[in-house]
Amino acid sequence: MINNPQIYEINTRVWINRFATKKAPVKITQVPKVYWQTIKDLGFDYVWLMGMWQTVPDSVEKYCFVDNLLKEYTAALPDWKKENVVGSPYAIDKYIINPIFGSTEDLITLKETLHNYGLKLLLDFIPNHFHAETSLLQTNPEIFLEANEELNSIDGTTFYKAENSEKYYAHGRDPYFPAWQDTIQVNYFSQKSRDFMTEQLLAISELCDGVRCDMAMLSLNEIFNKTWNYVISSYKIPSNEFWSVAIKKVKEKNPDFLFVAEAYWNLEYYLQKLGFDFTYDKTLYDKLLKGDVNSLREYFKADIDYQSKLVRFLENHDEPRSAEKFSLTKLKAAAVIAYTVPGMRLFFDGQFEGKTIKLPVQLGREPVEEANPNFQIFYDRLLGIIEDDIFKFGEWKLLTPLTRGGTDKTYNNILTWSWTYKDNFRLIAINYSQFISTCHIKLDLTKIGASVNFYDEINNVYYGRNTENLKSIGLYIELKPFRGHILKII
Repeated sequence: MINNPQIYEINTRVWINRFATKKAPVKITQVPKVYWQTIKDLGFDYVWLMGMWQTVPDSVEKYCFVDNLLKEYTAALPDWKKENVVGSPYAIDKYIINPIFGSTEDLITLKETLHNYGLKLLLDFIPNHFHAETSLLQTNPEIFLEANEELNSIDGTTFYKAENSEKYYAHGRDPYFPAWQDTIQVNYFSQKSRDFMTEQLLAISELCDGVRCDMAMLSLNEIFNKTWNYVISSYKIPSNEFWSVAIKKVKEKNPDFLFVAEAYWNLEYYLQKLGFDFTYDKTLYDKLLKGDVNSLREYFKADIDYQSKLVRFLENHDEPRSAEKFSLTKLKAAAVIAYTVPGMRLFFDGQFEGKTIKLPVQLGREPVEEANPNFQIFYDRLLGIIEDDIFKFGEWKLLTPLTRGGTDKTYNNILTWSWTYKDNFRLIAINYSQFISTCHIKLDLTKIGASVNFYDEINNVYYGRNTENLKSIGLYIELKPFRGHILKII
């Protein structure tokens, strides 16, 4: 498995239209090869094509024009038209490629193309549910959580009667929100359901190099029981977790197949122990938004094995655009923090251009947004820095900023850590506050001469320092609000 890999998420149904012509839409194999070369040149290891599976387009009218969604469409795309609404990519019919992108053979060809460029392909796995009108209701109805007329009469939001059927089923949901009306819940206390979903994973593993598992914690025994205990009284709680069995079976077939969990509620570590290679780090994202430096510092004291399996991000298709949530200055500091600590580094298509509009996943057309060169210049530099082997294979260490003396307490505003790899060294220091802040940082400099020359890679500035001073009081750092250093000894 790649250490500290970088992954690029693409909203495929929207993105593919950028390559279309007036004469015809574009299939996935017709994306210009130079595009994939560009992604690789930016230092990426994985491409996550979000929304590749077949949906149920005939149901869009029924489920996708409710008031709250209409407001989101208008906010993101004021001139949207009815034909721009294509349904949620997370309410799928089944795990075959959406025909708008091509065929299964085309998907395999794309995978081979990406491999030729040194890239790997990640696709979605949506364990909790399928579309409410999935064709699987005709072929595999036993995998879904069945209800009854009484439950439906009491709670018609959570339960529904399937079309052309006398049976009632539960919509997919998580325990803290109303059910998703366009979905049907998979029953994870049924062995038949577990076997079926494992078979889907095994089949998907032939088509790509990994899966991002949507709301992975909803399939856990405790969570499933909490959500559905009043419906599943006839079922016993399974003796093992679905994920531990399913992941093991897939990895027996393909040891390098990657499992990434969208996960919340402090269940990330548990999911890692069940076999997930990486789990979402929403905690870091929230802490960066809040800006509590001491909380961030304490968070980075967690076990390195745990941290190395976290997915660090500033945005994705579920979150608002980072350029909308952060000022440019604060975003730069947050990016240096998020992308220079251990773990998977996730970037979302449009992030580098400073896009500000969060697009509802039900829309198949995006607004036109001009690229902001300030974001592009910054990310070009940052990506070039973290592409170095030291950020993939090096040893990371959290450092403690020290006061410069007197009553100055601003050292508490500075986060700092180092990377070492072979004879290479990097020091990262970020003032994540709105005040000018200073500190001293003690460094292990046993192998250097009488003076040390630093190159600040993020700011393109050189510094010279006396070795004796560095050894006695440490490296003096003074940073303006939300500014940072990535220092390399030269």
